[in-house]
Amino acid sequence: MFLNEAESTKNPFWMYLLGSFIITFFSILGQLPLTFFISGEKLLSAGGDPILALRSLDKNLQLFLLLIPSLVGFSGLILVVYKLHEKSLKTISTSRKNFDWQRMFFAFFLWGLITVLLLIVDYLFNPTDYQWNFKLLPFIILFIITITMIPIQAGFEEYIFRGYLLHGFTSFFKKPWLSLIMTSVIFGFLHASNPEVEKIGYSILIYYIGTGFFLGILTIVDRGIELALGFHISNNLLISLLLTSSWTAFQTESIFLDISEPSVGFEVIFPLLVVYPVFLFIVSKKYKLSNWKNKLLIS
Repeated sequence: MFLNEAESTKNPFWMYLLGSFIITFFSILGQLPLTFFISGEKLLSAGGDPILALRSLDKNLQLFLLLIPSLVGFSGLILVVYKLHEKSLKTISTSRKNFDWQRMFFAFFLWGLITVLLLIVDYLFNPTDYQWNFKLLPFIILFIITITMIPIQAGFEEYIFRGYLLHGFTSFFKKPWLSLIMTSVIFGFLHASNPEVEKIGYSILIYYIGTGFFLGILTIVDRGIELALGFHISNNLLISLLLTSSWTAFQTESIFLDISEPSVGFEVIFPLLVVYPVFLFIVSKKYKLSNWKNKLLIS
């Protein structure tokens, strides 16, 4: 059983709290290069606003610096799992004998297909919302950065929220659904500092919390993070390469720029109530996922 690993007396809840502090410390260390680049004259010229100072950098350099904390944080996670808990990453990633790469790639390509189809449809109906932005050399650099670092960034988030913390909260609550609520809410509110929140308002957190619930349900029901990981990597990779805007967290040399005025409405409700359920339906049929109620309520 995937979450029963957390019930071992060798891994009480206080260990997960300590581990979380250690991982956070590593992530903060990973922010030092970013702090170095936006400090001094750049910060002064931006009126002391670190976001404006960051935006003054080359977009590919921005992305690279924003991804470094995940790389360093992942190192901290590995250290915590192997040394503090004396476990392996496999124990917090899947209940299967080995990590199921086929599952991960299926989710990756499925979400990629859905994303591209939705983008094409939206472009056909709202062409004025898009601006061509393709520049060969910057895009090649972007491509190299994304394919090497986005999987680490998305993987770090999945291993933290749908792996480490999901196990940790289950060791305390003993009920997966309570752990699902906690990890989803924390996942959502950690996005509160994103530029999207400043632009649209805190109501956008509904989308992030809802996405946390979606990925958490997927992990608990499938007894592993493979599907959630494939989804997350695909989502972040395509956002970086295909479409960005002036008000999102990632500023990239993407193929298109979204120049529409953002709002909380269809763009939030449609994924949560339609697209995510469709994804869940397809993977549940593909992998014959069943007994959802007992898995979510009991473990």
